[in-house]
Amino acid sequence: MLYAVFEKTPVMGGKVSAANLDVIKGMKGVRHAFVVEGIPLASSYPNYLFEGPGFEAGVAIVADSWWAAQSARRKLDVKWDLGKWASQDSDENARKAEELSKQAAGRTLRHDGDVEAAFKQDGVKVLEARYTFPFIAHATLEPQNCTAHFKDGKLEIWSTSQFPAPGRNTVARLLNISEADITIHMVRAGGGFGRRAYNDCMCEAAWISKTVGAPVKLLWSREDDTRHDYYRCGGFQYLKAAVDGTGKIVAWQDHFVAYGDEKTFVHDGGFNANEFPADYVENFLVQSSTLPLGLKTGALRAPGSNSMAWVIQSFLNELASAARQDPVQFCLDLLKRHVPPKTDVAPQPGPRGPRMPGFNASRAADVIQLAAEKSGWGKRQLPKDTALGFAFHTCMGGYFAEVAEVTVLPNKKIKVNKVWAVGDVGSQIVNPSGAESQVQGGIIDGLSEMIQEITFKDGRVTQANFHQHPLLRISQAPSIEVHFLKSSNLPTGLGEPPLPPILPAVANAVFAVTGERIRTMPITKQGFSFA
Repeated sequence: MLYAVFEKTPVMGGKVSAANLDVIKGMKGVRHAFVVEGIPLASSYPNYLFEGPGFEAGVAIVADSWWAAQSARRKLDVKWDLGKWASQDSDENARKAEELSKQAAGRTLRHDGDVEAAFKQDGVKVLEARYTFPFIAHATLEPQNCTAHFKDGKLEIWSTSQFPAPGRNTVARLLNISEADITIHMVRAGGGFGRRAYNDCMCEAAWISKTVGAPVKLLWSREDDTRHDYYRCGGFQYLKAAVDGTGKIVAWQDHFVAYGDEKTFVHDGGFNANEFPADYVENFLVQSSTLPLGLKTGALRAPGSNSMAWVIQSFLNELASAARQDPVQFCLDLLKRHVPPKTDVAPQPGPRGPRMPGFNASRAADVIQLAAEKSGWGKRQLPKDTALGFAFHTCMGGYFAEVAEVTVLPNKKIKVNKVWAVGDVGSQIVNPSGAESQVQGGIIDGLSEMIQEITFKDGRVTQANFHQHPLLRISQAPSIEVHFLKSSNLPTGLGEPPLPPILPAVANAVFAVTGERIRTMPITKQGFSFA
């Protein structure tokens, strides 16, 4: 077996113009060095999971050891033709989003009632807020890797893929061989969180093995993993809502500035217009405008919900504050106000279908009430500069409410002391300790997402390693108390629904202490950090 590294174009769609391959081939331990031309994707914004086999261009180096291959890579000098995305810039996209927010929306996703008339009602209080969330990487602790052996027209693969069957199909098309001639050995190693749903590393290893005629282990560096991810898509939400004197939300308007074209969002970068509080506000409008994007995007734990829950639950907390009502009671009251939908435009599902099928207000209310009870909401005397924050959400069929106890120090350092999490994932908890771990892990992931960001300048991702895209440290992790409310419903997803509520729960607690709203992620953009 030989070992490979693959230096890919730093900008999506780029090509190799020239490279010092003769120098690389002369280095100790190097067996092969060659240009991989790449295969363009079939469409502008494909679902990379099933539509492949898009294949990035670059230079492959194959050696007797990974150290030899990686050492040779450091001497590699590539001149790139970076293509049309070479001027892409995060700051410029934010400026364009602001411009789009002031213009007529590109399309309407859902329209119930008469929002404009509701905003003009006497005695209503109108709030507006802009929420911004970034692209983030999966940051799996084990970088992407795969071993492939192409021999006599047949291929064996050793992979940590989350979706091996689509991966086999993609590789078959890439190499122009039958799926029946490909054997995949599943290796239970490395976290996935959605990243290993995309089989790009499998494609690269297979291509390189076939090219050199030997078994090859391809291992990405941490920098490869950070700069060539299928990123959680960023976006911009421009919200406007009105509450009347009783605290009832009489109008809700959302202009979502996303990425894509006039008719299509990028993969996993869309928005389900049926997300709560849809069907619970009579006058309800969701619209979108789009920006072009030259970056691969994909599913990350709790796809869509991991950003939308923070926006929606934070804005609901703003409305509760404007109505001078307790946030928990405000949400419980809202859950009692179901209105028959009068949708003028057919609801648009998210990129993976509706994320809240058959939303059940009773289940949501039950987890909210138990979370409030377990945390002592409104009944405990808290230390100075400490407050509770609350949020709930449902995704993948699971319902979770979470309360975070947060202390904010004078230097804007945030200490999350404890989290109470209550979930309803059906009638049966199959593995109690595993279930508890899933909830704890989801909450830790969510806290990490509050300090993570992927940006791009001159078309290139600017982050490279954990010092620029950090994970929560053990010393920053809170105590987490987990409770399950067993219902009569069939068991549903558990690995993903605990994550979304923690972001707004912490942000709402920070507001309770400081009076400052966190409307931009990562929290460092507003001067906050974890203690």
